[in-house]
Amino acid sequence: MRMVGLRFVGLGLAAAAMVGSAPASAQFFMKSKDLSGTVVRGDEPGIAQPLPGATEKEVKAGLAWTLRAALNVAALQCQFEPTLLAVDNYNAVLTDHRAELKDTYDTLTAYFKRTNASAKAGQSALDQFGTRTYSSFNAVSSQYNFCQTAAKIGRASLYTPRGSFGTLAQEKMRELRNSLSPWGEQLFPRSFHASSRVPNLDNVCWSKRGEWQTKKCGALDFPEPIAAVSLAQR
Repeated sequence: MRMVGLRFVGLGLAAAAMVGSAPASAQFFMKSKDLSGTVVRGDEPGIAQPLPGATEKEVKAGLAWTLRAALNVAALQCQFEPTLLAVDNYNAVLTDHRAELKDTYDTLTAYFKRTNASAKAGQSALDQFGTRTYSSFNAVSSQYNFCQTAAKIGRASLYTPRGSFGTLAQEKMRELRNSLSPWGEQLFPRSFHASSRVPNLDNVCWSKRGEWQTKKCGALDFPEPIAAVSLAQR
């Protein structure tokens, strides 16, 4: 008996080791779509709002600010799933990368001031940049993918050395943009087809009491109605 018991213990430990070595399961799917992408500069189409005539530093600043905005959107949209820690991740980003984010904002402010006729016009352009950036993360049709991806990137930002938030944005922005396309379960993909039908509703086929008239219309090719259940039967 002892040998058998040790054998089962050994099998249990082996199974636990296999589970421990496997990646953690996702919040929404058994297997999520692989949304990873290549590293970007920040001025590729569809990645961030265009900054015509921007220097390399300004392009990177725009990308870093875009990632900050995306994590802010996630903090607002993804609270329905507390285990994503969307709010905590975003607040930690603001704390851990405070200095870099300030420099990012200052760089963008200087860019819009330089590329516009007046300080007022530059501020207006900066505000429009921010509004368009936020609006670009509309995840109505892919909320699960976006929230899951943003949570993963937000968590990664906590382990990103200070001063490297912009580099993280270059590495992860393609993946974040990919998450805005709707994808579902990948391990057990399936599709659903729903159809409906109604019985023959001609008056001649029904009695005044609502009963089907077999002699007039033949057998009823439709599921029988479920019998009513009284309180006594419950």
